[in-house]
Amino acid sequence: MEEVKFSDEELHSDQDEASILSYMQKIYPDEWTNFLERLGTNVKSEDIRYWASFRGQTLSRTVRGMMYYRKALRLQAFLDRTNDQELYKGPVGTEREQNKRNIHQSLSTELDALADMKFSYVISCQKFGEQKSNGDAHAQDIIDLMARYPALRVAYIEEKEIIVDNMPHKVYSSVLIKAENNLDQEIYRIKLPGPPIIGEGKPENQNHAIIFTRGEALQTIDMNQDNYLEEAYKMRNVLQEFVRHPRDQTPTILGLREHIFTGRSVVFLTWLSNIQCLLDNMRLLLCSVSSLAGFMSYQETSFVTIGQRFLADPLRVRFHYGHPDIFDRMFHLTRGGISKASKTINLSEDVFAGYNSILRRGHITYNEYIQVGKGRDVGLNQISKFEAKVANGNSEQTLSRDIYRLARRFDFFRMLSCYFTTVGFYFNSLISVVGVYVFLYGQLYLVLSGLQSALLIKAHHQNMKSLETALASQSFLQLGLLTGLPMVMELGLEKGFRAALSDFILMQLQVASVFFTFSLGTKAHYYGRTILHGGAKYRPTGRKFVVFHASFTENYQLYSRSHFVKAFELIFLLIIYHLFRKSDGKFHVMVTYSTWFMAMTWLFAPFLFNPAGFAWHKIVDDWSDWNRWMMNQGGIGVQPEKSWESWWNAENAHLRYSVLSSRIIEVLLCLRFFVYQYGLVYHLKISHDNKNFLVYLLSWVVIISIVGLVKLVNCASRQLSSKHQLIFRFIKLLTFLAVVTSFILLSCLCKLSIMDLIVCCLAFIPTGWGLLLIVQVLRPKIEYYAIWEPIQVIAHAYDYGMGTLLFFPIAVLAWMPIISAIQTRVLFNRAFSRQLQIQPFIIGKTKRR
Repeated sequence: MEEVKFSDEELHSDQDEASILSYMQKIYPDEWTNFLERLGTNVKSEDIRYWASFRGQTLSRTVRGMMYYRKALRLQAFLDRTNDQELYKGPVGTEREQNKRNIHQSLSTELDALADMKFSYVISCQKFGEQKSNGDAHAQDIIDLMARYPALRVAYIEEKEIIVDNMPHKVYSSVLIKAENNLDQEIYRIKLPGPPIIGEGKPENQNHAIIFTRGEALQTIDMNQDNYLEEAYKMRNVLQEFVRHPRDQTPTILGLREHIFTGRSVVFLTWLSNIQCLLDNMRLLLCSVSSLAGFMSYQETSFVTIGQRFLADPLRVRFHYGHPDIFDRMFHLTRGGISKASKTINLSEDVFAGYNSILRRGHITYNEYIQVGKGRDVGLNQISKFEAKVANGNSEQTLSRDIYRLARRFDFFRMLSCYFTTVGFYFNSLISVVGVYVFLYGQLYLVLSGLQSALLIKAHHQNMKSLETALASQSFLQLGLLTGLPMVMELGLEKGFRAALSDFILMQLQVASVFFTFSLGTKAHYYGRTILHGGAKYRPTGRKFVVFHASFTENYQLYSRSHFVKAFELIFLLIIYHLFRKSDGKFHVMVTYSTWFMAMTWLFAPFLFNPAGFAWHKIVDDWSDWNRWMMNQGGIGVQPEKSWESWWNAENAHLRYSVLSSRIIEVLLCLRFFVYQYGLVYHLKISHDNKNFLVYLLSWVVIISIVGLVKLVNCASRQLSSKHQLIFRFIKLLTFLAVVTSFILLSCLCKLSIMDLIVCCLAFIPTGWGLLLIVQVLRPKIEYYAIWEPIQVIAHAYDYGMGTLLFFPIAVLAWMPIISAIQTRVLFNRAFSRQLQIQPFIIGKTKRR
C-alpha cells in the first residue's frame, strides 16, 4: 500500500491552498529550473510525476536508486571489454561506420546479458494481484515502473478460488512477473500450501519472494531508501569482502553505512564525460524544512556510523538492524532465511536475522566505504509511532529465546555489550523514568508523614549538609544532554569539532532537549507496557510530507496515556511536595527543577513541535473538533478517530488479553494513587489534626457519594432526558443545590476552607483515577453490571478535564501572535535559513478528517 509515485491529483490538488508540486518547487527551485530547461516544451505530466516522486519517499525513488547497480555494472563491463583506441577512434567510411555500429549493438546486447546475469532486482509486493483485480492505481504504477526498468521483477501473492468436487477452494501462489509491451507477463509460479501471510507481514512478504532471487549475495532494501551511481561502482569491491577474509571469519552479514537524506541538504556530483549523465546525477537530496528532521537525521547518522562501527569492532555484537545489509544468501537460505516471521514476538524481524546468524556461528562485519540512502520520519507523530514500534519490538526481544541463548553462549564481556546495545538501552530508559517516580513518591511519603521535617531539623542542629547534597545531586543526572554525546562525536569526526559544537548549540536553541526528553517517555511507556501485557503491533507511520497541522484530538489520542497522564501525575506529586515541604527554596528548586522540565515537556512538546500549533484559527477548529470527538457515540464499526468511546475501548483492549500475573501487577501498581488520599486527609484543617483511622474511612464515604451522584444523574439522563426534559433538569438542580448546601454547612460548622478544597482535589482525583485503572483490569467481570455506566461517565469526565486543562494554556498562548511566530521560527529554522516562505504551506496543509 506504499506510495509508488505521486498522482496528478496529489501533485496539483490545491484544495488546502498548497499542493505537493508547489511545495517541491519551493524546496528545490534550482532543480525545477534545470528540469524545465532540460525538457523544454516537451514536458509531459508523467515526467513531472516522476520528477516529484524522485524527491519524496516513494517506491519510484528506491527503484531508480537500486537500478544504478545495473547501470554501473554495464559501464564497468564496457570499460573492461574495450580499450581507449576503440573508444576514441573516429569513423573512416560509411561501411566502416556501419560495422562499428553493428559491433556496438552486439556489445550492448552482451553487456545487458552480463548485467542480468550478475544482478537482479525483485520487489516483493504481496498486494499486487489484489490491486490489479480491483483496478487500483498502485498496480498500474508498478507496471509502469517495470516498463521503465525492463530488468525489474515483481513478486506477489495470487489468491484464486476454484471449484473442487462442487466446493469452492482457495488456491494461493507466489508469482514472479516482468513487463512486456507495457503489460505484466508471468515468468514463474509456485503453488503454496495455504495463505503465506500468517505471521508478521513484512518478513512473510520477504520469505515468499526470496525463492525468486539469484546469486550468492542478497541485499535487502527498504521502501524509503535510495542509492547513488557513484556508490554503485563500489559494489564490486564490497563483494570481495566475502572472499578476502579467513574461512572462520568470512562475513555472513555485511553491514553498510546509511546516508540519512531527510533533514540535511547534501549535493552529490558524479563527474562523467557525458553531459546528460552529469545532469541526471546532480542530485539535491530531500531536505526537510523542519528541525525535527534534523534531530532524527543526526541521531540516526550517529547510530549507523560511529555506533555500528563500535558494535562491529571491538565489541563484536553488531546484528542486523534493517537495511541495506548484504547477506551471504546460501548461508541464510540453508539456516532458516533472512527473517523470522512469528506473530508478535518477531515484530522487529530484522534483528532476529542477526541473532540467528551469530547463533549459527556466523560473522557480522561493517564497512563504511560504501553507503546507501535512507529516509526517516520527519514529523513528531510519525517519529513517535516509529519509536513506539521499536520499543514494542525490543520488549518482545527481551522475552524471546534468541536473547536467552545468546546470553548463555557469549562470554561475560560480550554478554554485557550485547545487553547494553540491544534491550538494555530500553530497559535503562524504563528504569530512568521509574526512578523519577520512586524518588517523588519517596519525597511524598517524607513530607506527608513529617519525617522530612524531623530529618532536616536534626541535620540543622548537627550542622549536616549531606542529606540536602544527596537529594539535590540527582537533578544533575536528569539533564538529558548526554544523549547528544554520540551525535557530537560523529559530527566532530566528519565535519570538525568546531562545526559539531556549533550544530549542537543550535540544536539546543531549537529545543532538542525537549524532543529527546519526550522520546524518553515514548520508549519507557511502550517498552514497559508490552513487557507487562504484550500486545506489540506494527504501527504504520506514513512517508509523505508532514508540513501540516495535526489536530488537538489526534495528539490527545496518541499521547494521552503515554505522556499526558504521567505528566499530570508528576505535577500532582510536585504540587503536593511544594505545599507541604519544610526545606528552603534553593534546596527545593535543585531537587525538582528537572522533574518540572520533564513534566512540562511531556505535556506540551506535541503542540510545540506541531506546525501552526499556536495559530488562533487552528485552535478554534481544534476545539470544535475536540468537542465533536468527545460527544460522538461509539460502538461497533465506529473508528477510534471518530469517537472517544471507541478510542477508550481500543486504548484499554490490551488488558483483556493479559495473563493473571500481569493483571495482579497492574493492580498493585495502581495502588500508588491511594497514597495521596491516605496522606492528605490528615492534613485537612477540617480534621483538626485528628489521626484516627475513621477520618480515612469518612473520605471514602465522600468518594462513594460522588459515584452515587454520578449514577443518579446518568440514570436520569438515560430515562428522562428525551421525553421528560423538565423533570430531568429539576433533578439536576436539586443535585446541584444539595452539593452547594453541603459545602456551606461544612464551611460554617466544620471550618472548611478553600485550601481544604484544593487539598481534597489533590487527594480524591488520583484516587478516582486509580479506581478507574483497577476496574479496567476487572472489566470482563463487571462490565455487564449497572455499575459500569457511571464508571464510563467518570472516565469520560477525566479525559475531558485533562483535555481542557491542556487546551487552556495553548489557547492563551495562541491569543498572542508573537508566540506563533516564535514557534514557527524555532520549528522551521532551516526553512528560514534557506529563505523559504514556509508559512503558506503550514497554513494550507491542514490534515482533514
